[in-house]
Amino acid sequence: MNSAVNAVPVKKSRKLSRQKGGWGLYLMLLPAVVLTAIFVYVPMGGLLMAFQDYKPYLGITKSPWVGLDQFKFLFEYPDSIQVIWNTLKISFLKLVLGLSCTLTFALLINEVKNRFLRTSVQTFVFLPHFISWVVLGGVFIQLLNPEYGLVNQLVQALGYDPIFFLGSNNWFVPIVILTDAWKEFGYGSIIFLAALAGINPALYEAAQIDGAGKLKQMLNITLPSLIPTLCVVLTINLGLVLNAGFDQIFNLYNPLVYESGDIIDTFVYRIGLIGGNFSFGTAIGLFKSVVGLILILGGYRIAYKVAGYKIF
Repeated sequence: MNSAVNAVPVKKSRKLSRQKGGWGLYLMLLPAVVLTAIFVYVPMGGLLMAFQDYKPYLGITKSPWVGLDQFKFLFEYPDSIQVIWNTLKISFLKLVLGLSCTLTFALLINEVKNRFLRTSVQTFVFLPHFISWVVLGGVFIQLLNPEYGLVNQLVQALGYDPIFFLGSNNWFVPIVILTDAWKEFGYGSIIFLAALAGINPALYEAAQIDGAGKLKQMLNITLPSLIPTLCVVLTINLGLVLNAGFDQIFNLYNPLVYESGDIIDTFVYRIGLIGGNFSFGTAIGLFKSVVGLILILGGYRIAYKVAGYKIF
């Protein structure tokens, strides 16, 4: 009886000591919280411009309110629907090809047993991720130049006419998708390699005893084990489906390929910042954010139904 009574104060003292010891961690977290509040949440007050006819000399507080007129104009503007379609098309194709290359590379590199070779290959394919699109954009522009680019020199050597890859609506989107997959597939494979490392080796040993080859092991053990991770990656990417890669496209595109390569972010840059229509640009950005939120919530629900994935 006495031991039970004495246990209560001991538990309370431990709880208090944990709370006191946690203040140091909260203080370490404070700068990140403050910076996030200043640079992420405070600027969200600017979303009010989406419902105004914003004039810089009047400011947000004095600019006239127009309600949903900017959003109506968004869908009435001649180029808006084409821009939204371009964004969805490029994002979807990037997602499909990127995930396919990432997953394939992770499965292949996981089978390499030589540690030096494996590390060397991983390092080599990770490097493009850390190169800015400002640099890579210039590299690809030079490589694909119709007059002196290396690619067109090879095309001419094969007996064909040079191709203006970055000035053709037929070629621009494939170039964007392929270069993005090349840049990101190595770095994106990290999460799948981590998931592969977590698979119980006893499952493969049991499969080998039953006579299963590499293909059957992959189909019946590896891929099913990767489904939760794949659901997480898809859920995250669904929230970014309306981004389509501003840095890449801004550094590669030109007026000749606006029809196929102009996406929401580049459209906002031209109309909102360069054109000075700040309210319209803000309305497009808010529309993109709301759609992204809906998609990521939908993706989360699908992940929960299919793979039982839960955030908490």
